[in-house]
Amino acid sequence: MDFVFGLPPDSMRRTGVVVFVDRFSKMVHLAAVPAEVTSVQTARLFVNMVFKHYGMPLDIVSDRDPRFTARFWQEVFTLLGTQLSMSTADHPQTDGHTERVNRVLGDLLKRYTHSFQQWNECLPMA
Repeated sequence: MDFVFGLPPDSMRRTGVVVFVDRFSKMVHLAAVPAEVTSVQTARLFVNMVFKHYGMPLDIVSDRDPRFTARFWQEVFTLLGTQLSMSTADHPQTDGHTERVNRVLGDLLKRYTHSFQQWNECLPMA
């Protein structure tokens, strides 16, 4: 799980993308988010975009973004019996896959959008 921020505001003033990558299938799930996205909003996106398709993973790898380390997430994971593993630099389990997805996402959005103002409409094609 990761975020990409710094995009131009879309029509709903969202300037970021939340990135969920399934390590087993390598399937990527993307959603436009506001810069001030909360852990609760992120959890809802996770449930709607990942959990409903795959169920709750036994292990989740994330960077140390506060939205992923908040007490809310810890409680959800405790209730569901899921372990939250924080990624570390050069850890073989993370394999840099999400970082590569983030770079490719930026390249694709630049190519799909002529003005780069409607990038959110291109997320399903990325």
